[in-house]
Amino acid sequence: MTSGYTDFHNHLIPGVDDGARDAEFSAGALAAMRRDGVSQLIATPHFDGSLTRDPERLSARLAELDAGWTILRGVVDADAAQHTSAIRAERGVELMLDIPDPVLDDDRLRLAGTRFVLVEFPGLQLPPLNAGMAIGFIRRAGWQPVVAHPERYRNLDSVASLGELSRAGALFQVNAGSLLGHYGSTAQSRAREILAHGIASFVCSDYHARGEPATGPFARALAQAGFGEHVKLLLEVNPGRLLNDEAPLPVPPIAVRENAVSWWKKLIRR
Repeated sequence: MTSGYTDFHNHLIPGVDDGARDAEFSAGALAAMRRDGVSQLIATPHFDGSLTRDPERLSARLAELDAGWTILRGVVDADAAQHTSAIRAERGVELMLDIPDPVLDDDRLRLAGTRFVLVEFPGLQLPPLNAGMAIGFIRRAGWQPVVAHPERYRNLDSVASLGELSRAGALFQVNAGSLLGHYGSTAQSRAREILAHGIASFVCSDYHARGEPATGPFARALAQAGFGEHVKLLLEVNPGRLLNDEAPLPVPPIAVRENAVSWWKKLIRR
């Protein structure tokens, strides 16, 4: 496995969503991710699941993403020419579950063509009823859903609300920035709770090519507090296993003890 972090949730493909605006933005973002310790990435532009049931619109959207991906590949190649080690770049999407039963047979809709698919629910709201229905559809079709940033859902009262999704077969990816307070105190608290219960399998940047990614600061704070094993599992081992189409390893809960409290205070002060 390549050393360094593997980030499978970011918006580096230029001109296709609210991430990188153009190739220059993509180049700056790639350089920032390199500084943050990322050695492998999967670019994941926003994509509405309903498009998979509309062949004409699906074709048009995929053609748009293909064109942006070609540009990003050029950026990655130019970056590799300037460094002794190349960042491995693959593609996927962040799939909006605006319908419960998207068709995911096209490799471009899954993470690096693996069985894993990154999903989110509309409006940053968990469905009030049958939250696990879409997860179940995807699982029965043979794919493995990974729910992006569950800590950011506005109606997530506690991690217990993620139980239905977990029982339906979902895995969970937390945003590094949530733990640094980038999405507000509620998301920060929920992210902390998710890690404390050992529910998350992955941490990624959700980087939109603006400012700096939060991965490095999060990893340093966690490691300094004595949780280097968690850093390795959340940022290296499990995302790397996903990229190789392998199931993630269990991540131990972050026990609330003195050094955990100290770590959390460091995050809040950042």
